[in-house]
Amino acid sequence: MKLVFMEADTLGNDVDLSAFNSFGEVAVYGKSNPKENAARIREADIIIVNKIPINEALLQDCKNLKLICLTATGTNNVDFPYVTGRGIRVTNVSGYSTESVAQHTFALLFYIYEKLYFYDRYVKSGEYVKCDIFSKFDVHFHELSGKRFGIVGLGAIGGRVAGIARAFGCDVVYYSTTGAHDDPKYRRVDKETLFRESDIISIHAPLNPATKNFVGWEELSLMKRDAILLNLGRGAIVDQEALARALLEEKIGGAGLDVLTVEPMAEDNPLLAIQDSTRLIITPHIAWATTEARQRCVDEVVQNIRAYLQNRERNCVTK
Repeated sequence: MKLVFMEADTLGNDVDLSAFNSFGEVAVYGKSNPKENAARIREADIIIVNKIPINEALLQDCKNLKLICLTATGTNNVDFPYVTGRGIRVTNVSGYSTESVAQHTFALLFYIYEKLYFYDRYVKSGEYVKCDIFSKFDVHFHELSGKRFGIVGLGAIGGRVAGIARAFGCDVVYYSTTGAHDDPKYRRVDKETLFRESDIISIHAPLNPATKNFVGWEELSLMKRDAILLNLGRGAIVDQEALARALLEEKIGGAGLDVLTVEPMAEDNPLLAIQDSTRLIITPHIAWATTEARQRCVDEVVQNIRAYLQNRERNCVTK
């Protein structure tokens, strides 16, 4: 078997890829190169990819290709009518980043909610050395206990976040973007109620027609002036122009983002104008990327290949 691992850099250089060698000859490429991608996989039996568009233009000369392994959960980069017509199997990975994303959700929240940037700078600037009392109360922050924690997307990650929020004493509510999800452990509310009544809103939904620009000026205007918005779903779920305006006009208390509409961040992103780190934190799509989660992702791909070679279906996707 010939395996070609594309975009290996998207998993970091510290993950162990040695298990792939047991399946046959392995070629590893760090980054995508649109001019060379098709040639790189021409003789492959199995390809491992992340975000490269998987379509006829890329695969038309791949006569031996039998399996496409995605190192991600999302499959929107795959032309399924084409690959299905070719009899090529597609697998993805899921669940590998649940703990990682849930953890990062609260890292973003507490950075904003407890005004950690302000107090960190206060100490490191030397001002605390000059202080005549042991504490400082200039910038107020609050307990999570008793606050309403609204979740958009109560899947595996959203459910884990809900459990942690409840452990902190929050009243957890959620909104179903499909209208079909019911979880008896938490109260389901309509969209307006979620935005109007929540103290924290955390987004963990996929991007689809129902969630694109789900949060715009209208929704932000409904939020409490001290409420926090977190987006760990997909960037285009939140209208960045509207969010920048809401932050600049102090319509909401703050925001924590791990995803943006364009990644890497575009030079004209309106959120770059907001340099107040007590009200906005943006991380570069790293919520999923703990060392453990990235290795789990690789291990899941290995298991998918092993299952395929044993004629078993595992994490197969068809659309």
